Amino acid sequence: MDDTDNLNVYTPEHLMAQATGAPKHLGYSILQFYVDESGLLSKEPTNTLRTFYLSPSGGTLRDEDMNIVLYSAKFDIYKGFGRL
Repeated sequence: MDDTDNLNVYTPEHLMAQATGAPKHLGYSILQFYVDESGLLSKEPTNTLRTFYLSPSGGTLRDEDMNIVLYSAKFDIYKGFGRL
């Protein structure tokens, strides 16, 4: 498998693919992505994999401390943009 197929490498498409079958907790989809040395989402594999939480209502991705990492209306399934 090359890096473009690795769902833990961050891309919007990988986020949506993970969210489709992700376990849920308190309404959040639990996702995992590689992060860089600063703890930011990485677009390539690193040695660090972190857990993130996607709120399908609002399209908000949060880190383990529930800080907002990113927001996109296309991740909000209740607005008709997302396709989980």
